[in-house]
Amino acid sequence: MPATYFMRFFDRAFEWAITSGVRVLLITTAMLLMLALLKRGVAKLSSLYEGTLPGRAQIKRVDTLTHIVRDVARIVILFVGMTMILSEGGVDLKPLMAAAGLGGLAIGFGAQSLVKDLISGFFILWENSVRIGDVVEVAGVTGLVEEVELRTIKLRDVSGNLHVVPNGVIEKVKNLTKDYSYSVFDIGVAYRENVDEVMRDLLEIAEELRRDSRFADDILEPLEMLGVDHFRDSAVMIKCRIKTEPHKQWRISREMNRRIKNMFDAKGIDIPFPYQPSYWGEPKKGTPQPT
Repeated sequence: MPATYFMRFFDRAFEWAITSGVRVLLITTAMLLMLALLKRGVAKLSSLYEGTLPGRAQIKRVDTLTHIVRDVARIVILFVGMTMILSEGGVDLKPLMAAAGLGGLAIGFGAQSLVKDLISGFFILWENSVRIGDVVEVAGVTGLVEEVELRTIKLRDVSGNLHVVPNGVIEKVKNLTKDYSYSVFDIGVAYRENVDEVMRDLLEIAEELRRDSRFADDILEPLEMLGVDHFRDSAVMIKCRIKTEPHKQWRISREMNRRIKNMFDAKGIDIPFPYQPSYWGEPKKGTPQPT
């Protein structure tokens, strides 16, 4: 009797080995081959872009995206392969898939913010809207980007404080140093001043700044005079701007402001301060008092 059971077990094992066993072996071999090809492909891609991309920030961005794609591909290969192996082993996958679906749903509800951070971080990296070394404003925080990761962005503000901003809370990005920048000037002069002469003086100061060897490389274009922008209670506002290299707009603004102040002092151009005119009560046909 035991011999009969043994023979039946041996026959079934042999039958499984020459049918499903062969398929399991082929599936396992295919999984290992695909994982090896994936690893080799990622290494080859890394060597290619490290030799062609110009900066460390671009290399880190592409490296992060490559590793994300690699990890997703690994999960897909292993999941599909293990599912096929379990199916060949006679395991009923319907209860297992149902349990996995419920578990995934529960985890998803519990980790919504994490998933949102990861998805937002992927698209921030993919679109290259933020790079290491940029000065950006995100989620009400402005600072220099020190790290761009899949879940967070780390910013260092002008006071030296480090802000860690989750990618999921970022609704819009203001990049202050993308490709080029502008030094924008809103200059107020008194109503008694000749605005045409003031604008000519501003153009002259900007040209002198462009000829200065300390600042010439930072300026991309001559000053763009936008003209009289609006009127305030005590000043006429003149707007102009200078196109600069990224990160150089603040340096140019400070130097331009210094030269404008010195020029206004030398020529006696009035920079007004706010005031409120007052009139004493007079008859309707009377002469109003001076301010």
